[in-house]
Amino acid sequence: MPRIKLLDDEALPPETLAQVKALEAAGRDTALTRGLANAPTFFKNYFSFYLPARQGHSLDEALIELVRLKVARLNDCFT
Repeated sequence: MPRIKLLDDEALPPETLAQVKALEAAGRDTALTRGLANAPTFFKNYFSFYLPARQGHSLDEALIELVRLKVARLNDCFT
């Protein structure tokens, strides 16, 4: 059970709802987006940093994915 409330579609701002729907259409998990939507300012700042970094603009995308998997494994989070 999550410790952070995952917002339902009705509670999401329109731009966040559009992101959630796009993720769902692609068959991706929406938990991170729904959880971060509880703090709109943090949500905006996080994704302005995360998306460019995740797309390989600061580090190679393969390295980013390996680090993400290692951190998840160390935290017993099997994603």
